[in-house]
Amino acid sequence: MKIGIIGLGLIGGSVGLCLKDMKLIDRVYGSDISKENESLALDLGLVDEIITFDQMKEICDVIFLAIPVEAIVKTLQNLKDIKNTTTIIELGSTKEKIISSCPKEIRANLVAAHPMAGTENSGPKAAFKTLLQKAVVVICNDDDTANLHAKRAIEIFSYAGMKIVFMDAKKHDHHVALISHLPHVISYSLVNSVLKEENKRNIINLAGGSFSDVSRIAKSSPEMWSDIFKQNKENVLNSINSFKKELDFCQNLIEDEKWQELTRWLYEARIIRDFL
Repeated sequence: MKIGIIGLGLIGGSVGLCLKDMKLIDRVYGSDISKENESLALDLGLVDEIITFDQMKEICDVIFLAIPVEAIVKTLQNLKDIKNTTTIIELGSTKEKIISSCPKEIRANLVAAHPMAGTENSGPKAAFKTLLQKAVVVICNDDDTANLHAKRAIEIFSYAGMKIVFMDAKKHDHHVALISHLPHVISYSLVNSVLKEENKRNIINLAGGSFSDVSRIAKSSPEMWSDIFKQNKENVLNSINSFKKELDFCQNLIEDEKWQELTRWLYEARIIRDFL
């Protein structure tokens, strides 16, 4: 198989490194809106060759879309004339809007997949070969995908050592709003609130492990996450409201000096560690 990857950042670059080791893959091509990223991807060996978007449409058996979710929607419009034998695997963090906006001409070609893997870093230099290994990949609304394309995607993800989960797009967007999108909202909010209260020297001198852990993902790409919040707006807002209720509850317990009840509330949260 000849593979094309559009978007050569953390996810796209890691996909390239992973695929280049697979016997079923003949060649990995890349394309990126940034010429610097294309050059870096070649230098780092993330892909075998840089080609144009139109060339990719002609020669690739599988095209991965490893770009921001709003860019995925636009790119799918430009893939309307793709061959019916070409598999499109989009790797966005949201699913409902992407799937619903996919042109009907290529809906059967589309595999809507979300690899639950990543770091706070971005760009080609952040890519590494084992990022996808043992990670969960969620495939959504596969009933609308032609058998050829679904099988190809499953074969590739299986060779990559990923655990495949099938899910309805609506449920996916609800779940990821809570376990992925909300943590980013909280991280950005925490950092912005601290920056308004403290000077940088105090942050450097006093910041411990807890602040570092929660603030780490605030280093993630603002453009990428702005797009994600936009596409999953309703679910993100619902998750923020749920979080605010818990925060208000905690605040009330502290204000009212209900220490035993506060301790019970804290213990309830520890249960999550039993299955993570």
